[in-house]
Amino acid sequence: MATNITITKDARAKATHGTRQTPVRKLPGWLWFIALWCFGVVSAVSLGFAFKLLMNATLFAVK
Repeated sequence: MATNITITKDARAKATHGTRQTPVRKLPGWLWFIALWCFGVVSAVSLGFAFKLLMNATLFAVK
């Protein structure tokens, strides 16, 4: 008694192999520039504020 087995590849598996199901949303370059610029400004302002607080707490507290 012989059994014939045929193996076929699934077309959907080949089409989606190595790709994502959800599309990748990339931000444009100008939006990255604005986002990083805003992050830099916020970082600089917060660092200056922390420096001001530390200077007031240490330098001017000495009498």
